[in-house]
Amino acid sequence: MTAGTKRNEIAPGMTVGVVQKQDQRSGNVTEGVVKKILTNAASHPHGIKVMFESGIVGRVKEIKK
Repeated sequence: MTAGTKRNEIAPGMTVGVVQKQDQRSGNVTEGVVKKILTNAASHPHGIKVMFESGIVGRVKEIKK
């Protein structure tokens, strides 16, 4: 699995890169700070869906250190 597919790897306050719904074709990654985790399942093959503090929603593709 790639980064961001397991819910236990992500926590509010972390900086992550997500792909928004409208960017799925281009794969454009948007960076931000997680406000809340929207995916209830333990894992998701396309990435855990999160909401940033700015209100942007997307699926996690990379976790920033």
